[in-house]
Amino acid sequence: MNSLPTFASRIRMLAGVSLLSLLTACSTIDRGSSPSLVKDASWAVLPFDNHTETPMAGSRAESIATALLHARGVGSVKRYTGDAQQESLFDGQNGKRREDALSWARSEGVRYALLGAVDEWRYKVGVDGEPAVGVALEIVDVSEGKTVWSGAGGKSGWSREALSAVGQKLIRDLLGTGIANAR
Repeated sequence: MNSLPTFASRIRMLAGVSLLSLLTACSTIDRGSSPSLVKDASWAVLPFDNHTETPMAGSRAESIATALLHARGVGSVKRYTGDAQQESLFDGQNGKRREDALSWARSEGVRYALLGAVDEWRYKVGVDGEPAVGVALEIVDVSEGKTVWSGAGGKSGWSREALSAVGQKLIRDLLGTGIANAR
């Protein structure tokens, strides 16, 4: 009995490795280790900066993040209702907007705030028009004003995939690490 793999099995193995390489090349994610968080604490999703040319990309990502936090069973989740959106690429008000939003979260008794920035939210130009998303997230302990977790990533999808679906997958992957140790 010959223990060497057959030609067909080697081809299947090579095809599987190639497919796996192709699928993992579609995203890049960097994130910190999961902090210990109180799951039943109150949360707020604060404005996401929009660093893209796509109108309302920050707001779209905020909505997805809010829904995912609810789906993961975190405590009550509020959304900031003040001057939330940065729609001008060269606005220059990011620092002030962030401080105003954190002040609001403190006044509401919020324990953790999720902030973010959207760096890409579009369909790539070309024959296939693949969706591409780039997002950075951070969880801030509001009372201390310090970042306890951050992560950033980029993901592209297939030509028939919805842009919002790619964004949801990326934000879910990032948040999964950020709130993994919430007890």
